[in-house]
This record gives sequence, C-alpha cells and structure tokens, in this order.
Amino acid sequence: MSKCHAVIVAMGLLASASALAQTETTGQAGPRPATPSGTVPTAANPAHAAAPKAVTAAPASTAEGRSAAALALTHEPTYDEGTAQRIKDAALSYSDLAVRGGWPAIPADAKFALGVQGANDDLLRKRLILSGDLAAEKASGAFDQDLADGVKRFQARHGLAPTGTMTPRTLAAMNVTVQKRIRQLEASLERLENTNFSFGPRYVVVNIPAAFAEAVENDVVVRRYRVIVGKTEKPSPTLTAQITGVVLNPTWTVPSSIAKTEISAHMRKDPTYLSRMHMEVLDGHDNPIDPHSVDWSGTHTPNFTVRQQNGTFNALGAVKIDMPNSYSVYMHDTNQRNLFSDDYRFDSHGCSRVDNVRDLAAWLLKDQPKWTRAAIDTEIATGQHQEVAMAKKVPVAWIYLTAWMSKDQTIQFRNDVYNQDEQLLEATAEEAAFFSNAGNHPLTAHMAQ
Repeated sequence: MSKCHAVIVAMGLLASASALAQTETTGQAGPRPATPSGTVPTAANPAHAAAPKAVTAAPASTAEGRSAAALALTHEPTYDEGTAQRIKDAALSYSDLAVRGGWPAIPADAKFALGVQGANDDLLRKRLILSGDLAAEKASGAFDQDLADGVKRFQARHGLAPTGTMTPRTLAAMNVTVQKRIRQLEASLERLENTNFSFGPRYVVVNIPAAFAEAVENDVVVRRYRVIVGKTEKPSPTLTAQITGVVLNPTWTVPSSIAKTEISAHMRKDPTYLSRMHMEVLDGHDNPIDPHSVDWSGTHTPNFTVRQQNGTFNALGAVKIDMPNSYSVYMHDTNQRNLFSDDYRFDSHGCSRVDNVRDLAAWLLKDQPKWTRAAIDTEIATGQHQEVAMAKKVPVAWIYLTAWMSKDQTIQFRNDVYNQDEQLLEATAEEAAFFSNAGNHPLTAHMAQ
C-alpha cells in the first residue's frame, strides 16, 4: 500500500470511528475550509450546474437514442491519467466532511411531493446542501422546483434516473453513511493503483459497476454505451488488453463451462435443442460429430466443442470485438437487445454486451475508410462471416470503480454489485497489520522496510 493511500485510509478510519455522518457526500476536489453554513465551497458545488433533465418516460427505445442520452450526461471520462489523484482528493474531502459532522439521515417514512409543504423538506434541503447538490441559500421552504433539481443532481451522481422524485432507491442512496462512501473511494483507489494501463489518444473503458462503456479520444468521451456485464455469480473480470479486430456475423464457440452445465442440461431435457439453436458439436479437429454420441450427463469436462452458427439467433449478435486476454472475455452484440433498457444490467456470463455496438465498431475502424458505419451495416446484411483486423490496436480497460471523481469535480457513486469493496479493504487492513507487527519483531523487521 502506498504511503499516500495509507494516509487516506487512516483518515477514513478516523472518520469512521467518529460515527458522525449518516448519509453521503459531495463533489469537492479536496479538503477545503467549510463555509459558515458548513456547505461545500461554491467552486466545487454541483448545485451551480444545470440540473439533469427529468426522465418522464421509458429510456429511448433505440440503441442510437440510448447511447446519445448516455453521452449527454457528461463528456468527462470515468478513467483517465488523473483519476487516481482525484479519488485521493475526494477521499480527503469526504473524511473532512465526516469529521465536521456529515449530513443528516432522512426518515424512511418521509413523504415528499412537488408543491406541497412536508415535515422533512428542510431536512432534505440540508442533506442536499451538504452534498453540494443544492445551493446554500435554498435552505428552507416547501418542495419546489429548486429542490427537485437538487434531487436530480443527486440521482445523476448515483446512476439513478434523474426524475427529481424521492423514490425508495433515491432515499436509500441518500442514507448511505459517509463512512461507507469513504470506503468506496478507498477501495476504488486501491484497485486503480494496481492497474497497469497504457493510455493512448484513443481508448475504451468499461466500468463494471456503472454498466457503461466509454470510447475516449483526446481525453474526451466521444461515445458512451450501456453494457450488460457479468451476473453476481459470474462476474466480469477487471483487465487491460488491446482491441485487435472486429468480427462481423461471428460464430459463437460455447465455453466448456457453459457446455458442461447449461447446454448439457438442455440436451438432457430436449435432444433437439442443439439443432433448434443452430449449434453443432465438433471434435478436437473441428470435425462435426453426432450429438447423440456425446455424454450429456454433465459429470465430465466436455471433450468436444459446441459452436453456434452466425445469424440473427446467435448469442453474440452481429458484432464481436476481439481483445485477447487471459480471461477469454470480449465485447459483443446480443440477440436480446431489449435488456439494454433495464437499469439493472448484470446478466452475462462475464463478457460485455454493448448497446449500439455497430457504432462502436465504426469508431474503432475509423482509420480504415472502407469500414464506415454504412459499410458495416451492408456487410452484416449479407450474413457472411467477416474478420476485420485493426490497422492500429486500441487499448481497453475493464475497471471496477464504485466511486470516482471526474475532472469537473463531480463525485460519482455506484452500487458494489460484486461486493468487492469490503473484501478488498479487509485484505488491505490485514496486510497493513501484518507489516506493522513485523516491524516490531527482530526476525521480521526487514519485511516492513
């Protein structure tokens, strides 16, 4: 653990021990003197930015509409060369806020309605002022449009639909303790400090807890897409790799783990399953074999390969993005595009399904004039399998940030879907305790140096 990070951890532990705060915090860039009202300084106060537009209907029904709406949220990258330092600054700021008393909890049974005076309206205002989502001069009054806009800002920073309505999920996010938010920042920083990523002028980032992918060019997000990542029981890995090519109309080679469990279970119930799903069984030399000659008991590791032909029925959809890595995961299209409309997008076996993936493919291949978006669509329409190598590889990182601060000093939080934050911090604390004790023992003192 670095000395700088150790200081942040220590401050976080101090804030936790004080047990003062009862909810969550704001977008300032570092520990600064509190204003007389105890609010976040104006220069770092999101309340002075325009409130996100309310979502009055279901998310856009087209892939293009969804990706445009995602990009409109911000052009600031989640991950760039300054992210780690900004997380350190945010953690120090939150520790300072916790020591100063944090923010109040909102009662679980509190009622709020636009234009109606409520018993907890001023409490909600205080909560949002302390987190920088509402201007300090808006400290009292009924639930008006200013307060609704403050709720929208809070919701946008937590990956919630910015409706301005106090939904149960919004209330739950507001009542997360500042100590937990500090731990999220610490865990996110710890992961980044162990990530070796070579940023280039163009790169792609998938932040797993946020379930979004960003295409970054010259330090600006130029594309953002909803993604579907791994289920909690089959989490997507964190990794860095190079995107080497785009495959149009791909076939899908079923991982042996899926063949052993899911495919075998289907075949035991329905011997016609493979033919209905346009799948074939191949031996070690890619020669077709009779599915009826295969042991589908699921008790043994398959000594065969199951491959799904390309087409509209293919699980990878029309596009696969090759990015060789030790986990054998990749980014791809899907034949279940309706899933991109869901807020909860943790439903894959580890790979990342990308909404509007043809647009991403066109951006990746922009240095090859032949492969415009129209050309990609035309080639897909032929149904022919086509592998397009990248003229220049593009770096890609799959990261796990439940907390980060963008360059505009907005601090973002997402749910720890894989429960990695506490596990990491517990391991880090155990390691720190070990080396601390080692330094006091004559036989192991050298280990702490």
